[in-house]
Order: sequence, then structure tokens, then C-alpha cells
Amino acid sequence: MSRYQLDKQRIQQSFNQAAARYDEVAVLQREVGRRMLERMELIRLQPGRILDIGAGTGYCSQALLQRYRKAEVISADLSPEMLKIAAGRGSVWERWWQKQAFVTADMEQLPFADASVDLLFSNLTLQWCPDLKQTFSELRRVLKPDGLLMFSTFGPDTLKELRHSWQTVDDFTHVSAFADMHDIGDLVLGSQFAAPVMDTECFTLTYREVRELMQDLKILGARNATVGRQRGLSGRKRFAGMIENYEGYRCDGVLPATYEVIYGHAWAPEYCLSRQQDGRGSTVSLAQMRSAVRRHRS
Repeated sequence: MSRYQLDKQRIQQSFNQAAARYDEVAVLQREVGRRMLERMELIRLQPGRILDIGAGTGYCSQALLQRYRKAEVISADLSPEMLKIAAGRGSVWERWWQKQAFVTADMEQLPFADASVDLLFSNLTLQWCPDLKQTFSELRRVLKPDGLLMFSTFGPDTLKELRHSWQTVDDFTHVSAFADMHDIGDLVLGSQFAAPVMDTECFTLTYREVRELMQDLKILGARNATVGRQRGLSGRKRFAGMIENYEGYRCDGVLPATYEVIYGHAWAPEYCLSRQQDGRGSTVSLAQMRSAVRRHRS
């Protein structure tokens, strides 16, 4: 077993504990979700059933309900405490007329029938799946022919400053080993999705002190869930050494924390087979998508 293998029980416990305060610091998660939803404007799709997997406190679920008013939206998450927060979003009137369900679910073993979902939406959740091959297989299983998978996840440069700062003081795993975009693309294709489109974007959050970053991660529920983590508290000397190393990244009075975000979407095969022209698939580049968004806004 790799020391970077994820402990799913710890992941669930961490997010259960974080649910009450998650929205206080989930700025990046909301921004990435907003950008994913913006991309949906470029895709002609009228789904009857949407699965927001890894829905957390329901920010994207609410946006999907508002965009696709005739659709049923299923908010699913490993953490039941997160789903309790999600269920309380919106007004009483909205909750009365909207078709929404809340399901505690593991992405590797989804409690849904084959070919039962038109749109699979997953914002910054795949990085918490120990077995990505099994996860994509499950996502493909529940997606209807002609259905769309839309996802984002973190790439290997995420929290690189924190990772490198810890690596100089001990041999424990302090930051997850996030999958590379090309490896994720291969898994998508290997799971019999079609016409995948992948791209990346880097965000840099800034902090006055390292402790502020670590406090935000704790509030988010993004605790170290690798099996190679240190059990118990780090010694004062090693913790001080990590902080000293991180100080080497300070620029203009602040400390950077890098997040590499991978975006992807792919279709169930029937979409591509029915829409091929001259033997070519209908993929859209990131530049084309951004250009279309600008035209739409103007």
C-alpha cells in the first residue's frame, strides 16, 4: 500500500466535523464551482436528472436547480453533516417546489441504477477518492447514453509550498499526492467516456502566516488523510523548521499557497457517435470556450 493512500473513514470524519464552518473559508471551492457553471452555458443540454456528487454544503446544487428548473437534482456526499447544511439552503418556498434529494454516497460505490443520470457534476471532490479508476467506472455506469460528466479536481502542484516545506524536516506525508491531468485523462478514456476535454488553471491564495493557511485547511475539512501521515502532533522543532522553510516563499509581505485546478468534461459514447462529422469528434478548446463566454456576455 502506498503511504499516500487515502483513509476514507478519516475523510468522512473530517468533513463531518468541518460542516458547520465550511462555508466561512470555501472561497476557492465556490469560485471553481462558479467557473464550472459558467462553462455549462456553452453546452446545449436539458437534463432531467442531475447528480451533484461531492455536493458538500450545496452551493453548486442550488445553482444547478436554478439553471435547470425542470430537472431533479440529487445532492450526494460522503459526509451526512455536509448534506444537512445543503438541505437548509434556499427559502422554504424554494425547497417546497424544487425537485431535490439528498443522499449520503461514496463515489466508488454509488447507490444509483445504471444509466440513470443525465448530468454528473463534481466540483473539487475527485482528489478525495482513493481509487480513481473505480470512481470513473462508477460515474460511467450511472450516466445515461448522451449524458455529460463535468468535473474539477486538484492537480499535483496544489499546496506545493507546504509539501516542500514539510519534506525538509521529516519523512511523513503531510500533503496528498494529487493526480496529474494526463493520468486523469487516461482514466476517463479507459472508463469508456468519449471526447474528453481537459485543461488546468492555477490559483494562488495568500496568507500572512503559515498557521492561517493550516487553520483554513482544518476548517475546510481538508486534513491530511494519507495513511503515511504522522499519528499525533508534530514536534515543536519540526513544526518550527517547516515554518522557517515556508518563509522562503514570502513575497511582497505574504506567503503564497498554490492550487492547481484541473477541469474536465466528457460524454457517454452515444453523444459522440451521433454527432461526429467527417470522422472527427466535436471537442471544444479552452480558448474557444472562453471566447464564447465573452461573446455571450457582450
